[in-house]
Amino acid sequence: EVQLVESGGGLVQAGGSLRLSCTASGFTSDDYVIGWFRQAPGKGREGVSAISASDGSTYYADSVKDRFTISNDNAKNTVYLQMDSLKAEDTAVYYCAARFGHIVVLTTSWYDYWGQGTQVTVSS
Repeated sequence: EVQLVESGGGLVQAGGSLRLSCTASGFTSDDYVIGWFRQAPGKGREGVSAISASDGSTYYADSVKDRFTISNDNAKNTVYLQMDSLKAEDTAVYYCAARFGHIVVLTTSWYDYWGQGTQVTVSS
């Protein structure tokens, strides 16, 4: 059974940085994609970034390009989301999710497994 555990959320001032971690278990190969999504109060869930465990290809939403960096450590089965130059509008619950395959997408319905979420609050 695939399980995902996020960590690293918290409170930070605008302009600051945070690093989120997503540790995955239950995969028997590296043919999967990990995505980060977020949901702000009163809004729908939106894709932030994704990475393929097999070839390291990545994808970013326009709203976070040049500020966020996704990376993976396959030896630790962990994906990181480095978030720099944070803005108040980045405040949300951040979720990591997983899907089998190697196509890197940010379509919520394509992901089958979800973590419990971690809160990120950016004060202005």
